[in-house]
Amino acid sequence: MKLGLIGKPGAGKKTLFEALTKSDPDSGHKGDLRIAAIYVPDPRVDVLSAMYSPRKTIYAQIEYCLGRTAGDKDLQLKAVADCDALIQVVRNFPVPGMPDPSPYKDIAAMDEDLMLSDFVVIEKRLERIAADAKRGKKADAQEMALLDQVKQMIENGTPVRTQPEIATAPLLRGFSLLSAKPVLVLINNDEDDTALPAGPPPGGIDLMVVRGKLEHEISRMSDDEAAEFLKEFGIDEPAIHRALRRSYAMLGLISFFTVGEDEVRAWTIKKGALAPEAAGTIHSDMQKGFIRAEVVAYDALMAAGSYAEARKQGTVRLEGKTYEMADGDIVNIRFNV
Repeated sequence: MKLGLIGKPGAGKKTLFEALTKSDPDSGHKGDLRIAAIYVPDPRVDVLSAMYSPRKTIYAQIEYCLGRTAGDKDLQLKAVADCDALIQVVRNFPVPGMPDPSPYKDIAAMDEDLMLSDFVVIEKRLERIAADAKRGKKADAQEMALLDQVKQMIENGTPVRTQPEIATAPLLRGFSLLSAKPVLVLINNDEDDTALPAGPPPGGIDLMVVRGKLEHEISRMSDDEAAEFLKEFGIDEPAIHRALRRSYAMLGLISFFTVGEDEVRAWTIKKGALAPEAAGTIHSDMQKGFIRAEVVAYDALMAAGSYAEARKQGTVRLEGKTYEMADGDIVNIRFNV
């Protein structure tokens, strides 16, 4: 999963990128593309690792991409074209020499930029189809219908993501439409401000408040220092962890686990994926030769205390090719190739 950070200059994209990824400041390459992969915190992995004492413990990963933080806006958007979703950072704190923050207006302005970028892509494709038609090449009727729908939505000021069946249409996948991507908005507040901006928030937008400078400070601390700091200020967890979970939910992702003495590992799949697809996430041979999946729910394993006890209690079950995976499933794939 790859998430791209976007936003106006001065919004705090760089600060939040470094807080999310715990990467070092990179002032020497201002404006360059930055990509960092991080492990997704999951207390279930910690518990399973303590239970099995494996040689390796592997968390699910998420990749963050930060485009240009200065200069050409189009280059910033182009840098995130291949991302699965976008995180828009919106300034809600005063900066000397800059206008007063207007977070909700900034959200709307970014949507306009995303739609304008998509409009250019759609227009170029329609022009090419028209040119091909003059040479006798017949257009794909389904593609044309989708392109016309997208163009009409944009002309009406409606982001493509508001129509999921269009946004996820396979025929449109190659266009990397920006307004079709899910968006999580991070309202970047001052250190002592935890409230949403005044006024009604825009509809259809998933947003949450973060305090970028504070999160950046926490990300520089050791685990023990961070825990003490959070306790002192009555903070349950860093907002960055919540942003990770919201990103997962926004993309419709869930986690399942494989466990053993060699390795405890979290795997990421789309909600609704069937058991063979989950097997393919581990290895393509497992999907090709899938026979059965031995499954126990995480909560059932915790209640039993051990895999052997869960089996005695009958909560370990065999599932076939039509089984829809659930978040927290612990699986052992039976296959033959």
